[in-house]
Amino acid sequence: MNDYYLETIINIVRTGHKQVDELSLVLKEFDISEPQFNVLRILRGAKGAALAVQDISDRMIQRSSNVTRIIDKLLKREYVQRMECKTNRRKMDIIITAEGLRFLKKLDKKVEHLHLKYANNLSEKELKTLNKLINKLIPDEEN
Repeated sequence: MNDYYLETIINIVRTGHKQVDELSLVLKEFDISEPQFNVLRILRGAKGAALAVQDISDRMIQRSSNVTRIIDKLLKREYVQRMECKTNRRKMDIIITAEGLRFLKKLDKKVEHLHLKYANNLSEKELKTLNKLINKLIPDEEN
């Protein structure tokens, strides 16, 4: 195996961990975890549509077997609402609430401020190239 490949993978992992660690510090101020933040962003991206728990799980950045527990915590804070699936009564659909959207809006400002420290370190062309190269490291079924 090529030493440059291993060095690259280590640098990608190290960079990812640094980003998540810094994000976690910002989120801690709001008493929310990174997976909870991720679920809220996924639900906001659904643009008012309800999503099944499995759909949320499939879209998460960091796969988690406890998505239901994450959603339960968001329910307690009234950031999401759970409702019976219209097509399958055994399933539950999740939708973000107005309170959840307001909370995300507050978080967006803090998270954007965090990323501003790094946003200009690479040009748009460099970012496109980096994304293209990183995507080559991911097996086709995940792209």
